This record gives sequence, C-alpha cells and structure tokens, in this order.
Amino acid sequence: MSKLWLEVLICFLAGAGAGLGTGFAGMSAATVISPMLITFLGLPAYDAIGIALASDVLASAASARTYAKSGAIDLKNGLVMMCGVLCMTMVGSWLSTMVPNRTLGGFSVIMTLVLGLKFLLLPVKSGQRTLQGGSRWQRILKGALGGACIGLICGFFGAGGGMMMLMVLTVVLGYELKTAVGTSVFVMTFSALTGAVSHFALGAPPRLDLLVLCVIFTLLWAQIAAHIATRASSRMLNRLTGVILTVLGVILVGITYF
Repeated sequence: MSKLWLEVLICFLAGAGAGLGTGFAGMSAATVISPMLITFLGLPAYDAIGIALASDVLASAASARTYAKSGAIDLKNGLVMMCGVLCMTMVGSWLSTMVPNRTLGGFSVIMTLVLGLKFLLLPVKSGQRTLQGGSRWQRILKGALGGACIGLICGFFGAGGGMMMLMVLTVVLGYELKTAVGTSVFVMTFSALTGAVSHFALGAPPRLDLLVLCVIFTLLWAQIAAHIATRASSRMLNRLTGVILTVLGVILVGITYF
C-alpha cells in the first residue's frame, strides 16, 4: 500500500472513531485522532493534537445542532462552563509546549483504553435534567471551576474535554445523559477551536492534507452518530462508546508498547 493510501486509510479510521465517539457521548476527537496519527503515521504529538482539536470544531458544532433540535442542550448553564473552559485552554496549550513529545503521545494512547473501559464498567447513568443542590451562585461556581479544570486538560493533553465535561455535568451538576452530551459538544466546539488556534499559533503549521481529511471524516461520522444517539437509550450509548474505545485502545497500546 502506498504512503498516500495509508494516510487516507488512517485518517478515515481515526475520523470514524472520533466522529462516533463525539456523536454518541460527547467525546473529544483528540482521544482517537491524536494516538492514531502518532502511532501509525509517526506525526509529532504536538502536531497531531492540533489536527485533532481542529477536527473537533465542526464535528462538535454539527453534533450540538442535532442535539439542539431534540431539546437536549442547556445553553444557559453551558455558557457558564464555557467561560471557565476558554479561560484555561490557552494556558494548557502553552504548558504543553514544555512537555516532551513522548510524554504527550503516551498519555493519548493510554487514555483511549482507560476511557473505553470506564464506559463499559462504570457507565454514565441518567440523572436529573436540571442542576442539583446549592444556591444559584454555588451552581455557577461549580460550573465555572469545572470548566476551568476541563479547559486546562483540553489545552495540555489535546483532549477537547468532552469526557471530563460529561463527568462534571452528570456527576457534579446532575444532568441526564443526553442533555449532558448535547451541552458537552456545544461547549467543546469553542474549547476545541481555542485549543486548535493556540496550538497552531505556538507551533509549526500542520500538514494541510491530513487536517482536511480528518476534519471531513470526523464531521461525517459525528453527524451519523448524533442522529442515532438522540434516539438511543443511555445504556446503548455507553456500550457503543465503550466498545469502540476499548478495541482501539488495546490495538494502540499493543503497537506502541509491545
């Protein structure tokens, strides 16, 4: 297989995995795309993270639009969290320039497997549609602080923050799963955009061909997954996402470390 077709195939598989994860559970495209580009194409971790974050932008926006049509987005409280996310994403991107390439790449590979097992063994359960406990200002503070932590992780490790955001929305703020996913991909659109711009501004320009391929394939599969997710049960969403990430994580860990 020629190098060109190998690159197209890897971008397609990475985009499919990322798009399905984004549409089903608000997962960052970086969770899949970064380790795929690093492992199979030998791309530097910092460049792979930038491409992954850029792929997140349109895929998350398209998924958010689909969830919004079914009323599964909480814009009011999502904006509060987004403020915290955006404030810290650029800080995380700056900090990541000081970390060795091998460290960033290894984290991306391991995180894929961990997240997959988490969905299978500890699935996100349905909760309430509204925020729970405390005064209005306490809920705002929880959302802002949670968003700040997510933004730092997003910029530093290249994850759009979707998984962390999902945990904050369901466990801390008490959202039911579909509303949490919808709100997550809405916020992730802006966090990924900020992270991508920061990465490209601080580092070298990305390979445009790989960037375009990843963006197109991720957007396509995210649309498909979001349409299915808005009609599926929470139990099915957990299983689908868990299986996709676990299989991919096992393959990447095997290739990278063995």
